[in-house]
Amino acid sequence: MQSINDTYQRITDTIVKQLEAGTKPWIRPWRNDIRCSLTPRRATGEAYRGINVLMLWISSQIFGYEENTWMTYRQAQDLGAKVRKGEKGTLVVKYGTFTPKEREDDEDCSIPYLKGYTVFNGAP
Repeated sequence: MQSINDTYQRITDTIVKQLEAGTKPWIRPWRNDIRCSLTPRRATGEAYRGINVLMLWISSQIFGYEENTWMTYRQAQDLGAKVRKGEKGTLVVKYGTFTPKEREDDEDCSIPYLKGYTVFNGAP
């Protein structure tokens, strides 16, 4: 049985659902709104990369978002913004590595991790 928190499976399910609907989610539809960057950005202005770009493009297409700025619930609160009740967030992931303190001298002891979290579009 699939775990509800299985980040890999959630990403796969999102992409497969788009493919089954006849959409190629890696091809972003062009928009005439020149104020929008093609690359989704964090509230800090930093561009998302990797699978996050695809996940945010899919969400933008599904929900009709014209804004390409995304933020966590906490970031929205810190900026004085409100996440509307019932608003659906989008899964993004952070990939990295860490080295346990007891193995810091071992260069080959990096452990990869993937952490999923939810972001919301900055559209008013």
